[in-house]
Amino acid sequence: MTLDTAICARARQARDRRFDGRFFTAVKTTGIFCRPICPARAPLERNVTYFATAAEAADAGFRPCLRCRPDCAPGSPAWGLVSTTVQRALRLMRSEREPQSVERLAERLGISSRYLRRLFAEHLGMRPLAVWQTERALFAFRLLRDTPLTIAEIAYASGFNSLRRFNGVFKQLYQRTPSEVRRAGSVDGVAKGTPARVQLSLEYRPPLHWPQMLAFLGTRALAGVEHVEDGVYQRSFELDRFRGVLRVTHEPKQHRLLVEISSQGGATSLYLLNQRLRRLFDLDADSGAIAAVLRRDPLLARQLEMAPGLRLPGAWDPFETALRAILGQQISVAAATTIAGRLVARYGTAFVDETGTEHSLFPTPEQLAQADFAGLGLTRSRAKTLRGFVAATREGRIDFTQPSLDAWCKQVTALPGIGDWTAQYIAMRSLSMPDAFPASDLGILQALGSTNEKATPKAALARAEHWRPWRAYGALLLWQSLKSGERR
Repeated sequence: MTLDTAICARARQARDRRFDGRFFTAVKTTGIFCRPICPARAPLERNVTYFATAAEAADAGFRPCLRCRPDCAPGSPAWGLVSTTVQRALRLMRSEREPQSVERLAERLGISSRYLRRLFAEHLGMRPLAVWQTERALFAFRLLRDTPLTIAEIAYASGFNSLRRFNGVFKQLYQRTPSEVRRAGSVDGVAKGTPARVQLSLEYRPPLHWPQMLAFLGTRALAGVEHVEDGVYQRSFELDRFRGVLRVTHEPKQHRLLVEISSQGGATSLYLLNQRLRRLFDLDADSGAIAAVLRRDPLLARQLEMAPGLRLPGAWDPFETALRAILGQQISVAAATTIAGRLVARYGTAFVDETGTEHSLFPTPEQLAQADFAGLGLTRSRAKTLRGFVAATREGRIDFTQPSLDAWCKQVTALPGIGDWTAQYIAMRSLSMPDAFPASDLGILQALGSTNEKATPKAALARAEHWRPWRAYGALLLWQSLKSGERR
């Protein structure tokens, strides 16, 4: 990705937090690369070069700074990449624990492996495997410094199946072994606890309106699966056959979320857990760019002023959120949440954590393969739609890695009983597509209408045309305007 060196120079000299994670400064004389907010003395401009990602800097032979910790930097918005194919490839790579061959990855994307390599070289300056290895090794460094996990557990949690391979990649990147990094300790000290209870921090670029995020998730929290109370988000999970519970709290002064994970049976895939949570809370959003576009609409501008730090609530699991969206067609959020709770109670899996508290796991497509959904409070047609969606997911006809909004909507609305509102809402939440917009949503039409008359879907689409490519964030602001009493 092309960087403006003049902007990078001013940002690093000012230690501007808005640019944290957007680029990294590599110092030729020391062989070290830093975040733009590094507190160390700023090097001379003639001695630095800039990289768009930490992985790219590491791949070029620079070592991460031990003071500013590039491994802890917030991520860059995925939608900022030029190539949608690269976006899709990165999402596939980051959503699976083990690496895929370039050939297999290209096959899933519907392109040749040669073309995929060329795209990565053009947009990231790296090979796909090099991206995978450096991102996982950077995450492993973080675990070495901040958790009590053993080196073998860290290798697994980062996505490496071979300890020998992990050691080799790590030493090549950091020019020291994992054992040497562990012995060196961390600035804050290794976190207390046991391998079964680990803490992670998720950094973000401010602002973040945490109460607003929790209010959205709290009204949709599933009994037994999720719980929102006193500023804490909690949910059960299963990753790589390991079950556990995570609790997320906000540390606004540090610009981070603190995640406490308790897992049964050992260390789960913490890299995947980290990626899912970043998407769930939209931590890599470009708030400044989004607000700059949406402020042009007076109604949205008022909402942004009242609650800066807008984020798009995503999904822990795309299938779970999609199924709940289908349940919620033409009924209230409260009713849909109640029915979803019944579905979990009947088809989900219950387990007890280390404190003796019972939790539930949302059922997988395989667990719902023979479900008839009778007795949940659904109409026969809605139950039939759910069965069709589950079958399509299991057979691969529903692809949660669709490259475009139009392609996704076309794919989903081809199933009986699913309309554009559902497809757009799933795109917003399950796929985190920033330009999705359920124009026929009752709340949106009320927010855009007058006191006595709702707007029409056609009028809503026309007005939202000026919000591209952030229409999903505009929809959130419209829903919030109803609660705050603001109207057009």
